[in-house]
Amino acid sequence: MIYKELLKKRPGLFILLDPDRIERGEIERIVGMINDSPTCAILVGTSLLLSPDFDDFVHRVKSYSKIPIIIFPGGSNQVSKYADAIFFLSLLSGRNPQFLIGDQVRAAPLVKRYGLEPIPVGYILVGAGGVSSVEFMSATQAIPQDKPDIITAHALAGSYLGMRFIYLDAGSGSEEGVREEIIERVKREIDIPLIIGGGIREVSQAESKIEAGADFIVIGNVLEGDYSKVREFSKVFES
Repeated sequence: MIYKELLKKRPGLFILLDPDRIERGEIERIVGMINDSPTCAILVGTSLLLSPDFDDFVHRVKSYSKIPIIIFPGGSNQVSKYADAIFFLSLLSGRNPQFLIGDQVRAAPLVKRYGLEPIPVGYILVGAGGVSSVEFMSATQAIPQDKPDIITAHALAGSYLGMRFIYLDAGSGSEEGVREEIIERVKREIDIPLIIGGGIREVSQAESKIEAGADFIVIGNVLEGDYSKVREFSKVFES
């Protein structure tokens, strides 16, 4: 199982590829650079999905990748038979039933039909200045970072619901990432792995979040335009 293999690679790095932002002719080069780094898996997904060829995008990434491809879906329309697994997300920080259970019901039959490994993830948006794409598209609000008790309670509830990961996300391109004190507090309270994403622009930020207790880091926007940076970030995860 991919989930069990991921647990062996902590602390680990996920690279997020957005099909709305990557030219198809660049996929081989980008994936090649990722293959050369100690990355756990490639995540594929987007908040909006303007591209009509999600399935083809995943297929191309998979054809060049030497590591697992995991879908990080922005909705039930982002399911592909060419992936290895899918983060079966529930947006715990919001109260929009579509993203708590609605899209999951729509996607579940396809996940089973395609033989994807579902990895249940409690997805929590945390405030980081401005409105993130996920907030806008999901019609939900992030939990402010000055409410650490509420963030922690959501993470704990997710663990009790049987989620295999808790994912704290400040949103792609956010002004501020998830604060280290939030990571430390949540990590003390849950006994499942913690993923941190959003607002990580520097290697030092990735290092500090790992030191605070993050089991996995997700980067995406910072690499756009220069995917050679993946080598810099990957040094944090070299054993």
